[in-house]
Amino acid sequence: MEQRRVGRSGLQVSRLALGTMTWGRDTDADEAAAELETFVGAGGTLIDTANIYGDGDAESILGTLIPDVIPRSDVVLAVTTVGVSGRGRLLAALDASLARLGTDAIDLWLVHGFDAQVPYEETCAALAAAVDSGRAAYIGVSGQSGWQLATHAAHLSTVGHPLVAVQNEYSLLARSVEESILPAAAVHGAGLLGWAPLGRGVLTGKYRTGTPADSRGASQQFERYVAHHRTDAAARIVEAVVTAADGLGTSPLAVACAWMRDRPGVASAVVGARDAAQLLGSLASEDLTLPAEIRAALDDVSAAG
Repeated sequence: MEQRRVGRSGLQVSRLALGTMTWGRDTDADEAAAELETFVGAGGTLIDTANIYGDGDAESILGTLIPDVIPRSDVVLAVTTVGVSGRGRLLAALDASLARLGTDAIDLWLVHGFDAQVPYEETCAALAAAVDSGRAAYIGVSGQSGWQLATHAAHLSTVGHPLVAVQNEYSLLARSVEESILPAAAVHGAGLLGWAPLGRGVLTGKYRTGTPADSRGASQQFERYVAHHRTDAAARIVEAVVTAADGLGTSPLAVACAWMRDRPGVASAVVGARDAAQLLGSLASEDLTLPAEIRAALDDVSAAG
């Protein structure tokens, strides 16, 4: 699998990342182990997790698999801290993640969101402290607007701790990052880790005629998550993706993933799966590079997405 630098940093990651949002809920420890082995076996390195996934269970499962199943040196660990603000609480949450992961340090720490009640300098201080203490090699932010990203990046650069990564949703159904986030990231040398490249599953075409019983759309926990992209406008984009896939002799999943993966500024596309068999579908996109005319057609049909 192709490896890319994250922004202008020295951090190198696989252009597909393994997301762990379902671990500890829809994906048990045995399936997680199979996913991890499949992903690393295909050349993948970047593992994306967060403190809220499975209420911490995703990190705990990952901590049991590394290094027992996969050597620590074979993966790049990225941890996002969600739902916490303030220097002390952020660092305490990071320490809790490290304990669940069974490691003293991660490769990338991202802080999610923006708390207007907390000075941005304080959030930056927590990120800098993580690097200074050796807890994290690189730092980034998640779920922020362009100006928020730029504010944090500008301040961190003045204290010698560049912000190297930003994480946001990006797909043919969600292109708002192109308005301000990607331009700000480019100016400050940060690379995008894009999540939900399959439009929360909608771009696979599985919801064209209904809701499969075994899909996230049928799950009480994820129904609203998927419904966000089940619109008339999205349906037109899905049909274009299906048409492109038919013409290329591949799957809609591969087309959607390849489109986002190769957009300017993207360091890695974060893909998730319930099991190893489902993950193989995303990994198949590694063999696909979209022809220019198909990419242009998908750009046009999704321009308002």
